[in-house]
Amino acid sequence: MTTSIRTRIAPSPTGFLHLGTARTALYSWAFARHHGGQFVLRIEDTDVARSTQDSVEQILAAMKWLGLGYDEGPVFQMQRLDRYKAVVDGMLADGTAYLCYCTPEDLDRMKADQEARGQKRRYDGTWRPLPGKTLPAIPEGVKPVVRFANPLEGEVTWTDLVKGPITIANKEIDDLIIVRDDGVPTYNFAVVVDDWDMKISHVFRGDEHINNTPWQINMFHALGAALPAFGHLPIILGDDGLKLSKRRGAVSVTDYEDNGYLPEGMNNYLARLGWSHGDDELFTLEQMVSWFDGTHLNKSPAQWDPAKLLWVNAHHMKQADDARLAALVSTQLRKRGMAAPADDAMAARCALLKDRCHTTVELADWIAMFFSTVTPAQADVDQHLTDAAKAALRTLREKLETVAWDKAALAAAMKETLAAHSIKMPQLAIPLRVVVCGRAQTPAIDALLALFQREVVLDRLRTI
Repeated sequence: MTTSIRTRIAPSPTGFLHLGTARTALYSWAFARHHGGQFVLRIEDTDVARSTQDSVEQILAAMKWLGLGYDEGPVFQMQRLDRYKAVVDGMLADGTAYLCYCTPEDLDRMKADQEARGQKRRYDGTWRPLPGKTLPAIPEGVKPVVRFANPLEGEVTWTDLVKGPITIANKEIDDLIIVRDDGVPTYNFAVVVDDWDMKISHVFRGDEHINNTPWQINMFHALGAALPAFGHLPIILGDDGLKLSKRRGAVSVTDYEDNGYLPEGMNNYLARLGWSHGDDELFTLEQMVSWFDGTHLNKSPAQWDPAKLLWVNAHHMKQADDARLAALVSTQLRKRGMAAPADDAMAARCALLKDRCHTTVELADWIAMFFSTVTPAQADVDQHLTDAAKAALRTLREKLETVAWDKAALAAAMKETLAAHSIKMPQLAIPLRVVVCGRAQTPAIDALLALFQREVVLDRLRTI
């Protein structure tokens, strides 16, 4: 591309970073990285009553976990009030904005009258200056808002990066408020000034913003500012077919971190919720960057599928570095009160068990048997711990007291026990799993035993 690519993500700190915003951040980040551009993080905190520092910190933590590093920011809108005032003062001076003294009661009456006449509810332009028009007397004690003087005629047209050409007639939209009576700008005005000042070239956002876009385009034109390209992404639907949002059904991105998902798994899954690269289902973030040029974005809503996310995450679990998994599992086990160091032994356990797991929580469930007492299911005890099995386990225990503690020596001790009792491997291995591991199914028992401390195994065998 010939122009400098600059994208942004602009979450509101009125709650956690939810999945739809995370997907938008991913697309914006990948597009900028693909084209060698810049990615900006902006915090849209003009909703002062609902914005919180906890939400800001959660947004930053989620971005860090996903690995979506930003080149500029975080920029906070409430630190830019002087800039917004300067811009709106200029608009008031050149007639592209005006003061409106309508009270909330005035607006309620206005809209009630329109409903009674079967008209669309909208601001009727009472305070908009027009040639030959006499404005009402300014009422005492009413602080004005500032409204944008939206063009009265013509159309707004843009070619959306996702949806293609879109046209909306100016007569369908009214003069929206751009500065409240307390001097704080509204979303539609602040976002235009921000994107203008930050030289944002491409805006990816949810398609709930399509109705805002005509106002914003008209404001860009009124300010003589370069217009970014817009791409409106379809919504993500929950299991019930309704839109996921932070007010309904969505889960914080950081909750997925807590629940044992890997960021590469989440990014891979989010990327496929609205974008494709041929038939590729599983890929790295680096591969996505090399492919993501802004094309092949879907127009239809995506369905959130927890089972598919688990499948994708399981793939990335298998590919993950064992030392890294050891650190993650150690953290999970510490939450459960277990002293489980992220050492070479932990990494070896992760290497053996990770192929069976979808998340690091599942992996921690497995590895917990190395650090805490196990309680096998009574059905497994009744089925597998027969008198013959117990006799064989006692023989094996005696051998394990003196053998070298490695896979080969453990396997040899088990074979000697089989011969001594004239039994097959399942008749020894399954009872051994039940007693030592608390479950009847595990990976190869000799490899697994080698990862236990000798005394732990012996102590558990002494209980039979």
